[in-house]
Amino acid sequence: MFVFKAAVVGAGTMGGEIAQAIANSEFPVVLKDVDQKFVDQGLEKARSLWRARVAAGKMETAELERKFALITPTTDYDAFGDVDFVIEAVPERMEIKRAVFSELDAVTPGHAILASNTSSLSITEMGEATSRPEKVVGFHFFYPASVMRLIEVIEGEDTTPETVQAASNFAQAIRKMPIRCGEAPGFVVNRILNSSVSELWRFQEESGIDVKELDRIVSESKAAPMGPFFLTDLLGLDTVLHVAEYLKDAYGDRFYVHPRLQELVASGELGAKTGKGFYEHGN
Repeated sequence: MFVFKAAVVGAGTMGGEIAQAIANSEFPVVLKDVDQKFVDQGLEKARSLWRARVAAGKMETAELERKFALITPTTDYDAFGDVDFVIEAVPERMEIKRAVFSELDAVTPGHAILASNTSSLSITEMGEATSRPEKVVGFHFFYPASVMRLIEVIEGEDTTPETVQAASNFAQAIRKMPIRCGEAPGFVVNRILNSSVSELWRFQEESGIDVKELDRIVSESKAAPMGPFFLTDLLGLDTVLHVAEYLKDAYGDRFYVHPRLQELVASGELGAKTGKGFYEHGN
């Protein structure tokens, strides 16, 4: 199956970047959220990524405008009647995702593949909310989606090989590198990443070292491009906490959940998107 038109549901931290990555590869894409302000934020994120290329002399303004015009912003499903591939990028809560998949099942053509950007949740459970579980697949981007080339293509219990292959082909068409994996908590990357990050969280809590100092040591050692606490702020503390708790429930105490992370989420301090988390973030 060839993708002629795509859609992204959820214009938050990842949605705008995913839409930009798709449009940047010359595919028309619908960007939907429940509120116009979120759609506008996603559009601004996409435009800012192209503006940076213009400023660097890597793109002409005319090309920016042409590619930006490939993104159709919306708060409803009217433009979903002819999409071939939909990526759900809503908050990491199964009940929300199942509700979205049920809606997508009703508003998209029968051939359309329904994909989730989930970082850890069950593709099979999402597929059960539709009449086409064989066409439901995981399609997990990594932050920042405009830069990171990897996409996990996750096969649920009902996902057909044809759907997995079509998703892998689309990943390559938008200049990404797909890795195919089975359904397990955390899949491949987050199972590895959270295993190492949780040990850094555990060390910080036990030693009392300042989080900024630990981040500095990690980044300067070249072990990672940034420290675990700053990365958590960028990803969103609520999203990271949900994944951390999910992996701890699945694999036990070898996955550690930082108490301060729980406290910050409980107080509504969710990192860069709210202005404060482990760090202060300016507007």
